[in-house]
Order: sequence, then C-alpha cells, then structure tokens
Amino acid sequence: MPESEQASPSPSVHTDPTLHAGADLLDRPVVMVGLMGAGKTSIGRRLAAQLSMPFVDADAEIEAAAGCTIAEIFERHGEAAFRDGERRVIARLLEGPPQVIATGGGAYMDAATRALVSERAIALWLRADLDTLTARTSRRSNRPLLKDGNPRATLDRLMQERYPVYAEADIVVDSQDCPPDETTQAVLKALLDYLDRQQDTAVNAAGTLP
Repeated sequence: MPESEQASPSPSVHTDPTLHAGADLLDRPVVMVGLMGAGKTSIGRRLAAQLSMPFVDADAEIEAAAGCTIAEIFERHGEAAFRDGERRVIARLLEGPPQVIATGGGAYMDAATRALVSERAIALWLRADLDTLTARTSRRSNRPLLKDGNPRATLDRLMQERYPVYAEADIVVDSQDCPPDETTQAVLKALLDYLDRQQDTAVNAAGTLP
C-alpha cells in the first residue's frame, strides 16, 4: 500500500508567509472534492507541499488495496464494488494525521463518506466549468465513466447531479484555465480565510460562556 507523499514545495510558487502562519491552525485533513479533471491531484499535491503536509491520492490507495487499476475494478466487479472499497479507504485515511487527500469524483456523493468528511476534515471543492473539464479529461483515456457515449454529455450530466452536493463542501474554489500554481494560491488563500473564520467563531463562542 503506498504511503503518503511528503512533497517538496514547488520553486515557482511564492507564498505569502502569512499563509503559512495561518496554516498552523490546520489540525485536520483537507479533502479535495470535485469532478474528474478539476485538478484535485495536481492542486492537492501543490497545496500539500506549500503546507508541508503529506499528500495522498485516494484512488491510488484503492488501486494498491485491490491490486488492480480503477478501470479494472469497474470492469471486473462493477461500480458498486468500487464505491464500497472507496468508502472504506477514505474512512481509513481520515483516521490519520492532518494531510491533503485527493478523492475521486464520486466519493463525496456517498452520504456516509460525506458525513465522515464533515466530522473529521475540511472539504474543499475545486469547481470547474464544462469546457475546462472536457478539455482536461480528453487528454487521458483511463476514465471509466467516460468510456461510453459522448464524454462532454456525460460530464454535463454529472455536473447537474453532483454540483448541488459538492456545494456542501466547507470551501469552494474555481479551477480555471490558468497555471496550476495560480489556482494553488487561490486555494491557499481560501483555506486561510476559512481557518480564520473558524478561529473567530471559536473565540466568540468562548467569550459567551458564563
């Protein structure tokens, strides 16, 4: 089973020192959610490097546990079996130390997984538009849900089904057609803002205690 990666910061990313100071408040995993092609792994790995935290890809963990690729799991056992394994792997990862976890596009749709993420982690949705997702996913041929039919139509359907649920995430950042480091900076800023709000809420709540 692959271990979490401890990534080195990208030399091309220049982060405001206050972001690192705010990140000291981070005591839970950050779970990246979103559709395939949103950049969860790419941005998640960069985010982990900037936070000096481990990065783990849930799909890679699932493949290691199953001894085959996700496409092969779908083909041999079906989507239901894959989702069951995905649920168990993510639950295990959430029991670990603070780290950045990239999840598959359907993971957050599972009610039990969503509740566990809400309890133990910070959910961060990388939201991308249809054109961006279509362009990015066309570069890879290992997407089981896009193997049949019109990929763009499939993505559009998945957006309609999943975006209302993804909107339950704690943080939403738009994943646009720009350099990954630029999106990483937006994610860092959004995460810091969220942590600041959480701290302010906790301080205010403590101040109202008798």
